[in-house]
Amino acid sequence: MSARLTKQAGEWINRAAVVRFSFEGREFSGFEGDTISSALWANGEKVLGRSFKYHRPRGILSLANHDVNVMLTDGMDTNIRGDVVPVSNGAVLEAVNTDGGVRKDKSRIIDSIAPLLPVGFYYKAFHTPKKMFPFWENVIRKAAGLGKVNFNYPRIVKPKRHLHCDVLVVGAGASGLAAAIEAGRQGLRVVLVDENAQLGGSLGFDWGGSQEASKLLGELVSEVRALPNITVMTGAYAAGYYPDHLIPVVTRDGMVKVRAGAVVMASGAFEQPPVFRNNDIPGVMLGSAAQRLLHRYAVKPFEHGVVFTANDYGYRVAHDLLEAGVKVAALIDLRAEAQDKVLSAGLARRGVKIQQGCAVYEVEPAADKFSVKAVVVAPYDEDSAEADTSRKTRIECDGVAMCAGWAPTANLLYQAGTAMRYDYGVHQFVPDRLPAGIFAAGRVNGVYALGDKLADGKRAAIAAMRHLGKELPEPASVTVSAHAQSHAYPIVMHPKGKNFVDFDEDIQVKDFINAAKEGFDNIELMKRFTTVGMGPSQGKHSNMNAIRILARLRGLPVEQIGTTTSRPFFHPTPIGHLGGRGFHPHRITPLHDVNAALGAVFTDVGPWKRAAYYAVPGLSVQDTILAEVEAVRSKAGIIDSSSFGKIEVRGPEAGLFLERFFTGRYADQAIGESRYTMLLDESGVVVDDGLAHRLGDELFYLTSGTSNAAAVYREMQRWQQIWQLDIGLVNVTGAYAAINVAGPLARQVLSGLVNFNLAEQQPHSARDTEIAGVPTRLLRVAFVSDSTYELHVPTPQAAFVWEQVMRAGSSLGLKPFGTDAQRILRLEMGHPMPGIDTDGLTNPLEIGAQHAIAMDKPDFIGKRSLQIIAKRPLKKALVAFALKPGFAGELPFECNLVIRNGEIEGRVTSIAYSRTVGHVIGFAYVAPQHSAVGSGFEIRTDSGALVAATVVPFHFLVSQQ
Repeated sequence: MSARLTKQAGEWINRAAVVRFSFEGREFSGFEGDTISSALWANGEKVLGRSFKYHRPRGILSLANHDVNVMLTDGMDTNIRGDVVPVSNGAVLEAVNTDGGVRKDKSRIIDSIAPLLPVGFYYKAFHTPKKMFPFWENVIRKAAGLGKVNFNYPRIVKPKRHLHCDVLVVGAGASGLAAAIEAGRQGLRVVLVDENAQLGGSLGFDWGGSQEASKLLGELVSEVRALPNITVMTGAYAAGYYPDHLIPVVTRDGMVKVRAGAVVMASGAFEQPPVFRNNDIPGVMLGSAAQRLLHRYAVKPFEHGVVFTANDYGYRVAHDLLEAGVKVAALIDLRAEAQDKVLSAGLARRGVKIQQGCAVYEVEPAADKFSVKAVVVAPYDEDSAEADTSRKTRIECDGVAMCAGWAPTANLLYQAGTAMRYDYGVHQFVPDRLPAGIFAAGRVNGVYALGDKLADGKRAAIAAMRHLGKELPEPASVTVSAHAQSHAYPIVMHPKGKNFVDFDEDIQVKDFINAAKEGFDNIELMKRFTTVGMGPSQGKHSNMNAIRILARLRGLPVEQIGTTTSRPFFHPTPIGHLGGRGFHPHRITPLHDVNAALGAVFTDVGPWKRAAYYAVPGLSVQDTILAEVEAVRSKAGIIDSSSFGKIEVRGPEAGLFLERFFTGRYADQAIGESRYTMLLDESGVVVDDGLAHRLGDELFYLTSGTSNAAAVYREMQRWQQIWQLDIGLVNVTGAYAAINVAGPLARQVLSGLVNFNLAEQQPHSARDTEIAGVPTRLLRVAFVSDSTYELHVPTPQAAFVWEQVMRAGSSLGLKPFGTDAQRILRLEMGHPMPGIDTDGLTNPLEIGAQHAIAMDKPDFIGKRSLQIIAKRPLKKALVAFALKPGFAGELPFECNLVIRNGEIEGRVTSIAYSRTVGHVIGFAYVAPQHSAVGSGFEIRTDSGALVAATVVPFHFLVSQQ
């Protein structure tokens, strides 16, 4: 059944644009401008979510982002707030926090055992017997939280912008619009911010059965638009207050840091629900939510409803409902009489039954608890908060609009240091002493009558301009509303509970009573014990009632209870907004454009963009990478290695410097010879490895890993300052490009390009030569293949040399390969990589690198620590492993745990399927006593399954021969 009304004045929807979407597997349609909640409600869908703790069915409560009854996921994003997020065409939506969907949530059974889960039970339960704690811990962890984190969520960063103004007006209701216009008329730079999609605040929906507010809104908005010095920001919220009037304003496109000379807080107030049994059943909503549905989205909140109020606002809601064709069965007023006799008389003339001094004692839900069936009404005693059930009556209805009062939207005022006082006339905290440059207006200031709100906005703007030095007469003050806008205690007790104060956390009145009995009778302590106000809405609909309940429990006035601490941010804010622009510096190699032209898909390796693989149409990523590996193993491959660190050490004591800096021996290294280098820190932890190539008596050419190049050079400079040796250090990483040609045909590819016989060059050697006339340092290495040549050429000639090599190898099957294939190739060769197979605690003995350590040298960085480590038994050892040939189960990932006898023994550091070897291979840490070849261990996958693995020799290619 459609609840959509005919076209309404001022509606926010565009009926010419139909939006189609799905929710919980069912297809729906709405209009452009609809929120998810309004579109679903218009289609008669009332169960929009499940509560956090008891998994009770929930519908619309505030329709204003002041609660989290409607939290959804679209498969990519999570915890989407359906009340305020526009519905998009093609969206596939589901409610979060359910097991089986909103209608068949398996966790609904928790509601029936609620008495077994009192507030604070998680602090006390499940500790004994101790052996059961892991079981209960797992249950609680699975139940905690709302939406599930999407680990594949794209990295979306939003730039932060800066904006300066004379006056910032927060809130674009009647008082905010009046303030902006007054300051704008004086020529000041004004920024007007409102979290709603359109200007107007309550002027756009609180009509009380009349169109006057709508007409006034049109006039005010027209004047704002006509003033060019007013910058309007809608769909944006002022997220916090920081010194010197810095206000971060969060928009859909990012964060704007607004720095203002003065700030007018016209932020309004949150409507507060009365508390009674089953006040959370779908169909029970705040009066302002019902009005928003009617006037913004042209949707009936219900067909035959009841208004439960504790102030005159409920009478206005009833008039609006009647104007929209909703039958109002009764208006139930907690008070003995209404203050606005005109409103009450108008309802009486229209046939609405008014029951004053009464309360909705409870809502009778339908059998499935998905909707309202009736309400039970009883006389109410304000002193005891008890209903006289001996005189209760029953009214059939399908919805309840509830109005109990307001809580000021004073978050930013508190953060700015405003001293607040509790005003018993209006029953609200109002500003008592404002910091310099901060001014309050409208409902947040305790001013409610429309004319007074306009006057208060003008007054605040004039005060702000006087603060800025404008010579204006002092404005007339506007007094706080004379009539109470909130009820002193809108709480209806019920022996069976389920009278919810905090809808986010499913907190009932009895939870506060129990907390106080246990000694948590301070508002901050009660907040933490009961978790009231700690949900995603941060207490916007619950904190005021919580304060009133605690005040009554302790027999103290409200002002002595105080309020909880307000901290930024006003609403949950995406991490991408907080992070701002992606300040992620990256470097590109001299061959970047060449790689891009070949179809390279780039990845970040340290600060560098490197080709991960070269896309091939029709091939999957995995098959593409394996094909690149096969090309290197069977023919030849070429890779851009320009990002490797390249450092020259020159001088008479260059060999001595390397002797001290690295763990190996270099003083006796022959010219043209290459040796392995390993760098430790002072604690004996592996930092990096690479190669030292001696090109002359006083010249060493060092290569290091991409990620550690800058750190290695920085450490060299630091130690040289200490040692003061006769050397010079030159970082030539950017001066040379590096091209690796690897595979059994590598020599054949290069033989026609160099000016000497490659067969004469020994493994692990280096020499200067030329390729196509370009000076080249030719290094013979064996990282990805036994036959590998590195060509280090001047950066300007890199692309030319690459093209020459590619042309020479085209007939031999030479193919480019990327870092993904390189990782598999080095794994097959049995080469651990620092930073991949080591961490910030790994010493060289744990990775079996004793061959690279000359302990008989006088000294090297980390030697003293290594001597101490060598005397202690090893705690772990890196081993090579293989899974069974033909393994087809769930593949473990890097960092999956090694398990033995149910206990954690180590972790996987590298793992991949090798087509060359014929099965899955990798490296892992195990206990040293289990590191012998042939030993077995188990790896626990992400799903919890255990996969058997066997220790094998490190050089996988040799181990298979």
